[in-house]
Amino acid sequence: MTGDDDIETAFTPEAFTPEEQSFAEQLANQRPVPAAGFRGTLGRHLAAIDPGHGPRPERLRSMVLAYIAAGVLLMALGALQATGVL
Repeated sequence: MTGDDDIETAFTPEAFTPEEQSFAEQLANQRPVPAAGFRGTLGRHLAAIDPGHGPRPERLRSMVLAYIAAGVLLMALGALQATGVL
């Protein structure tokens, strides 16, 4: 799906002047589209290099753990400060 349906439902023809309508039709008709061979080759290339789990950082778990640890440390410091220990 290209999203053309969203555009067509968002704007009614009455909202545009005849010049704008003809310009929109001209743009839609002259829209460049890559050749089928290029699209097929690109799709196969992207599928071949995809490891299967999408674009995630290499060390995602260690990064998440570091953020959680930093958050727990800050909350502990805040609790200690709120109780008057610090």
